[in-house]
Order: sequence, then C-alpha cells, then structure tokens
Amino acid sequence: MKDGVNGVALGVFVFFFLAVTVLGFLASRWRKAENEHSLDEWGLGGRSFGTWITWFLLGGDLYTAYTFVAVPAAIYAAGASGFFAVPYTILVYPLIFTFLPRLWSVSHRHGYVTTSDFVRGRFGSKGLSLAVAVTGILATMPYIALQLVGIQAVLDVMGVGGGEDTNWFVKDLPLLIAFGVLAAYTYSSGLRAPAMIAFVKDTLIYIVIAVAIIYIPIKLGGFDEIFAKAGEKYTAAGAGGLVPAPAGQWTYATLALGSALALFMYPHSITATLSSKSREVIRRNTTILPLYSLMLGLLALLGFMAIAAEVKVTNGQLAIPQLFEDMFPDWFAGVAFAAIGIGALVPAAIMSIAAANLFTRNIYKDFIKPDATPEQETKVSKLVSLLVKVGALVFVLTMDKTVAINFQLLGGIWILQTFPALVGGLFTRWFHRWALLAGWAVGMVYGTLAAYGVASPTQKHFGGSAKEIPGIGEIGYIGLTAFVLNVVVTVVLTFVLKAVKAPDGIDETTPADYTADAGDPGVEVELPPATAGTSH
Repeated sequence: MKDGVNGVALGVFVFFFLAVTVLGFLASRWRKAENEHSLDEWGLGGRSFGTWITWFLLGGDLYTAYTFVAVPAAIYAAGASGFFAVPYTILVYPLIFTFLPRLWSVSHRHGYVTTSDFVRGRFGSKGLSLAVAVTGILATMPYIALQLVGIQAVLDVMGVGGGEDTNWFVKDLPLLIAFGVLAAYTYSSGLRAPAMIAFVKDTLIYIVIAVAIIYIPIKLGGFDEIFAKAGEKYTAAGAGGLVPAPAGQWTYATLALGSALALFMYPHSITATLSSKSREVIRRNTTILPLYSLMLGLLALLGFMAIAAEVKVTNGQLAIPQLFEDMFPDWFAGVAFAAIGIGALVPAAIMSIAAANLFTRNIYKDFIKPDATPEQETKVSKLVSLLVKVGALVFVLTMDKTVAINFQLLGGIWILQTFPALVGGLFTRWFHRWALLAGWAVGMVYGTLAAYGVASPTQKHFGGSAKEIPGIGEIGYIGLTAFVLNVVVTVVLTFVLKAVKAPDGIDETTPADYTADAGDPGVEVELPPATAGTSH
C-alpha cells in the first residue's frame, strides 16, 4: 500500500465526481414534466424511459459499487464459491421475462408506484401490503449502507481521511461530503438523476474492466500464472482449490437460486422497471441485461488477480481497490476509483427513492393521511429519501463493516419472503390474503432466527446466511429454506381458509390488465390506486 494521499488518483476521482454531480442537478431539467409534484414524475421519472435508458438504469441499479468490490473480494478470500453471483444473474433473466411485463402492465393500468400498491389492489389487503412495504424498507437500508462502504473503501485506498488516530470528523468528512451531494441531487431531480448518471457509471465500469482483464494479466505473466498462484493459495488454505469443495456445493447452488428469486423483489429493481415507457421495453431489457452478467464474470476474475499480485489487506473489501492502485498508473487508478464511487451513487439514489415511495404510498397514505394529495405524497417521499440515506450513513459510521455486510445478507433472506405475494399474485388469485400474510410471517421469523444462530470468527450472531437444511442435513441458503416454509404454509392455509369460506378481499384488477401496453385503452390512468380500476 502506498503511503500518503495518491494525489493524481484523487484528482481524477474528484473530476468525475464533480461531473456526475453537475449531471445530477441538471437531470431535473431533463424531460421536464408539466406536473412535477407527483410520484410518477419524481419517483418514476414520468414512466417515460426507453430501452437504453432503462438498460443503463437497471444495470446501474443491480451492479453496484458493492458488486464491484465484494464479488472479486469473495473470490480473493474464499475461492470459486464466490462465483455464485455469476450463475444467479444468468438464472434471473428468464425468470423476470415471465413476470416483469405483467407487473409493468397492471401497474400502468392502475397507477401503481410500488409492489405494495399492487399487492393491496390484487388481494384487497392493507395488512399484506404493509408487510411487503416494511420488508422492502428493512431490506433496502443495509443495501444503501453498503454503497457507502464501497465509497469508503476507495477513499481509504487513496489515503483520504487520515489514519486511525485522526479525528473522526476529519476521517469521515469525504464520505459526509459525498453523502451530502447524493442527498441534494436526489432530492432535486428524483429518479432522473441516477438515470442520467448511470450512463457515465456504466461506461467507466466497462472501460475499467476491459483494460483490467487485458493489462493486469500481461503484468502478472498471463492467466496460467494467475490461476496457478490462486490454486496454490486455496489448496494451502484447505479451501479445495479452484473448484468448490463437495461439502459446499449445496450452499453454492441454493445461494445462487435463492439470490436469483430475490433480486427483483428488491424495491429499487422494481422502481427502475416501472419507470420504463412500455411493456416491450421490459421484454427487450430482459434479453440484453445478460451483457452485465458477462461483465460480472470478468469482474470476478479480479479476485484471482489480486492473489497473483500478492495484494495484502486486513479488510478483504479493500483487495480490488488496492489491486488497482498497485497495478495501474495513478491516473487510470483514479478512473477505476471513480467507476466504483459513481457505482455507489447510482444505486444508493434509486434505493433511497424506492424505500421512500414504499413509506409514502403504503404507510403514510394508507394509514396516516389517506386523503394526501399528489403534491403532499411527493414532498413526504423526498423527505423520507433523505432520512433513509441519513440512516444508512449512521449505520456505516457507527457499526463495523462486517456487520453491514451481514445485515445485507439478512435483507436478502427477508425480501425473498415477498415472492409468493408479488409473483404469485401476478399469475393467480388463488392464494388467500391471510395465508400469504401467515406464510410471510413464518418465513421472516424462521429466516431471522436461523441467521441469528449462525456464528463466524468475528461475530456470535448473524455471521452468515447458510445453515443446515431441516430434513436434508446439507448446508444451504437460509433464505431459500425460509421461502419453502413460506410457500408450504401459504398453500396449506389457503386450502383451510377457502374451506371455511374466510373473506377473500376485493381484487381491483382484471385479466386484461396484465397484458395491457402503453396506448391501449385505459392504460394511462391518472387516478391514485385507491380509486383507479374496477372492483371485481
């Protein structure tokens, strides 16, 4: 690690950071709407984004600074088991091709802004809607925190903020400035800001990975040498070499499958989806988004390169930023650091907007102020987006980074429990609303308690997301086990509740709503969900 501040890299980083800050504020004038005081405009960009903007927005949303830092860091530390992120992003796109267009159609027909809006309209249950909203907010908070962890990792490697003995305010001042800028342009421009910045972020990331995958292996003697050194390290550490050990294969497979099911349950991925202007945009995006999976596979190889380059760090999250500083000229290291930093700003902005929309539509409007005007909704959502980011910042500054990572893993377990209500509801009305709520509760309780019981060398509780699967005896992803329990409870209770003729709630959607496209009669509805549509 180089001593002191890397002035050249810092200068390049600051240049790009200032450039995207200007873009963030200018975004408020981009595609300016007649009525800016509505969640459709501030929170969904006017539902006006085409194929390429949606592609960059979804890519910027799903492939975050944490992805850039953590995926190769996992391979650096644990070997090929860290590659689980690559197959799960391959599995996810055929899955979302089947249900995202349906969600887009029904949401545009009825003016739904969040998944909880849809759940309430489909099952006539504010309680189930509230459960989905609270789960979404809880799962999103640590995810935002990890984006700030990504920025902090880059700042640490550049030597910004001083050493461990530095006054806490001076040490964290660069992160506080980055947070303030993010909060300001998100408040001002809404979803348009990350949509515009995503172009810069993804371009930088593709450039950095393309250069890294060619330049670093040349400096290290080629891929043969890289894989040989990585294999030696894993074998010496008893990690089973370059292939996951047989004992870890259930964990690998269940984690990949569970993560694929959970990815588009997160509020931020749905927010980016609903911002598109047509059903066809969603369908096209599910076919071109796998380009990011190719990028992710190349990105994961950086973990092997860090081993071959003999990068030594006490915190694995610093491995890739340190690799860039060690291997690249200072000016290009600055470009790489900027890619990671901007890669944090885009998803953090979308996540805070998504969490704020959930609070506004499904807590504030449903339970606190049912007669809230669109202008009041927008104002509340802007304020909540600030509070969400403040909460994430406090989380990062006051807690150990390992805790932040493990809470994000817990968030994945939680968000997966909304799958039956959301995806099940898009295809069938058979499930009973009370059964879905009970299944959600069982999945949440089991998943949380099981994760609480997992220890690691650094933590007594919440030390990981894998545990023995009841009845099978293999170690598997807790989230998927909780999901199976969730589905079993939901199905069994649905049979029981239908047998006793329990009230089923009112479905305000029709079969035609799920295949409607922009321009079809009745699609462009301005009324809020509580009054839009017809009850059936």
